[in-house]
Amino acid sequence: MAYKKIEEYEDKITSGLVKSYGEVLGLLGEDPEREGLKKTPERLAKAMQYLTQGYHLDAHTIINSAKFHEEVSEMIVVKDIEIYSMCEHHMLPFIGKAHVAYIPNGWITGLSKIARVVDVFARRLQVQERLTIQIKDAIKETLNPLGVAVVIEAKHLCMMMRGVQKQNSTTTTSAFDGEFHKNSTRSEFLKLISADLS
Repeated sequence: MAYKKIEEYEDKITSGLVKSYGEVLGLLGEDPEREGLKKTPERLAKAMQYLTQGYHLDAHTIINSAKFHEEVSEMIVVKDIEIYSMCEHHMLPFIGKAHVAYIPNGWITGLSKIARVVDVFARRLQVQERLTIQIKDAIKETLNPLGVAVVIEAKHLCMMMRGVQKQNSTTTTSAFDGEFHKNSTRSEFLKLISADLS
């Protein structure tokens, strides 16, 4: 019964989005009934639901699903995690990579879970600054490590396609906690991800 209610809720959202995107196409001067555009509102609706699925996912649950007690105290780094997110200001994509590290304090999680946590927050309407902090906080709150570090490098289509139209600009954000506030630990992390950001 619960599954049926969720399905009905999703159908309601899809139909609302389809209607709205059809109206947008008309306001832009297009004919939503034209052959090439007839199914575009439906495709857009499904694409937007996929691109924002992070609202329905919980990072803490994902980490806890593969949380293991382990006496490890060395830095664990997962780098070059692809990011595809949507700028909340212009609804245009920003694309890049995340580098995540933590120093365990009795608990570790499956490596794939780190990448999934990145996706949980990237698959929402975002700003890169907040995305960086949300990833750090989720790992900190769930694993209680000795330290967490997150660096994100991304290109923003809102800067490339419109506005200043700077094609080669990259935005880098970082968030550090615990042991990563120490210069030596932070420098080791930055060296491992090959980013001269210190």
